[in-house]
Formats: sequence, C-alpha cells, structure tokens
Amino acid sequence: MEKYLDYMVDEIVNLAKIPSPTGYADRAINYVASILKGLNVGYRITKKGALIASIDGVNNDMERTISAHVDTLGAMVKGIKGTGHLCFDTLGGYMMSAVEDENCIVETVDGKTYTGTILTTKPSPHIHGNEAKQLERKLENMEIVLDERVASKEEVEGLGIGIGDFVFLDPRTQVTSSGFIKSRHLDDKASAGILIGVIKYMVENKILPPYKTNFFFSTYEEVGHGASASIPQNTFEFLAVDMGAPGEGQNSSEFAVCICAKDSSGPYDYDFRKRLVELCKINNIDYKIDMYPYYGSDASAALRAGYDFKTGLIGTGVFASHSYERTHKDGVLNTAKLVVGYINSK
Repeated sequence: MEKYLDYMVDEIVNLAKIPSPTGYADRAINYVASILKGLNVGYRITKKGALIASIDGVNNDMERTISAHVDTLGAMVKGIKGTGHLCFDTLGGYMMSAVEDENCIVETVDGKTYTGTILTTKPSPHIHGNEAKQLERKLENMEIVLDERVASKEEVEGLGIGIGDFVFLDPRTQVTSSGFIKSRHLDDKASAGILIGVIKYMVENKILPPYKTNFFFSTYEEVGHGASASIPQNTFEFLAVDMGAPGEGQNSSEFAVCICAKDSSGPYDYDFRKRLVELCKINNIDYKIDMYPYYGSDASAALRAGYDFKTGLIGTGVFASHSYERTHKDGVLNTAKLVVGYINSK
C-alpha cells in the first residue's frame, strides 16, 4: 500500500475541503461516487443518502462490510439577533472553545453563501475586560458574526439567511513536511480517504477477496444513526474504520492503526479483535489497542439497530478529536494495510 499513500493523503485533503456536516453530506457522497465511476466500481445510494460500493469475491453469498463516515461536525442557524448576529445550534458534539474564533460559511436554502466568524458575545478584552476572559464557553454565549454590513434582523433576512441554514466550519487543512495531516473533520474524512485508496488498490491490482466486500460510506454517524439501516443482508462481519483517540491516559497513537476493544456502546467482538491483532503481527503493522469511554461508531449504530454480526472498530489515531484534529501519514498507511490484510484474509 506504500505506493498509494500519497493518493490517500490527497483524497483525505480533497474530502476535508468538501463541506458535509451531518444532514448535508450529499456533496461528499457525490465526490466519492465520481471516483468510483472512474474506477468502474458499482455502487448504490441508500434512501438515507449513504453510499455502498461492492467488490465481488470468491464467495458472494457471504459478505463483509467496511464503513467510514463522510458526515462531519457543523452547525445550523437557530436564530437571528437584533444586532444582525446569528445564534446557532451544533451538529455533533464539540466544545465551544473548539470553534471559538473559527471562520465559517453560512449557506442559504437557495445556495447563497456568506462568510462569518464564530465568536463569544463578549469577544474583546478591550471592551469587556475580565468578563471576556471569564465568560463561560457555552452555546448561549456564542454567536456568528457575518462578514456583511448588517445591523438588524431584517437586514440579515434580506440576504436570504434563515432558520435551519447550514453552517460549515473552515477545515484549515494542511499537510506538513514531517508527515502530519492537520484539519478539522479528519473524523472521519481520514478513514474515507483510506477506503478510497483501498478500493483503488483492489481495482488496479485485480484483487479477488475471499468474500464479497462492501464499502459503506455513511452520512449520519455524528448523530448516532449512520449505519443503522441498509447494511447488505448477507453481511457476517462489519468493520467500522473511524479513528483512534490519542491523548492523556490513552494507548492510541497518530502513527499506528488503533484497534478499539471497547467504547461507550460496550466491547467489540473479542474473536474479531484478536484476528485483527494477529493480522497486524503477521504483516508487521504498527498497532495499538485502546478503549474509548466517550465514543461510538457506525458499528455501534448497527448493533443498536438489531443487526446480527460480528463488529470491529479500527482507525488511525486522530489527536484532539472534535477540535482542530491531527494525524500522521504513518497512521494512515498502517490503517490501510490492516484493512487490506483483513479483506484478503479468510
């Protein structure tokens, strides 16, 4: 997979720059579809907007499904203040400090876009003194200041902005010379880019896996029901490719593939996890095992929906998840190697 690393990184960057907050992920799905068409890989779009691509195997009566989600954190306009500033509500779970001072784009229902900045209601210590520093960073103390000459609710409405309009966070994507990938939305654009690279590898190398393999690009993972429907009925194993969470007290790493033993939904299948670890050992893949008590995945959603199959969760380590995130090319490569190893295993 080494020769596909640059391609995967490019696709991670491309995806990160496509606005696709939960509930408005069509652009990212359409982008994935365009790549699949170029590779001549069949796919279908579900009623809920997910994309499922399939590659035949030796046995097409038994299927493996591998997921990544293209929906991200974001926001929606909740109200318009008399000052012309906007109240907003969150899409997905993040701290207000993680988006304070962030540039954003507001898109109206008729497709107009306006730039703005997310700020506290007391953004300047020159005006508010210690109040600005001590203000609690919670939703009711945050607002969006538009880059437009507006000073009233009526003037904002005149721009076409209304309740329910989507707000896109600036991803600020960059790749450093030392191999780090820094961006918002690496959860889970990093995994989506990895799966695109794996599909390209399989097509170009004419890989025939032992079982039919489905790639499930979901669109509502950040709000908990991404893969709760439409999983191919012959699926006997479901592998969610999401992210590891490095940080204080964690075993995860930005440079390794992280294998989740347990998250907020409970433990993942033990035998499945042991096989993933064995694949790492056999193929000399750098890996870490970890647990994430405040985390759920598409595999969690599938189990809650009543699906009966073994589940696993892996991903490159993503530091500062749900904030301004970071991973490394090594973690991307190790994750791709494990996905390919898994696909080719019996």
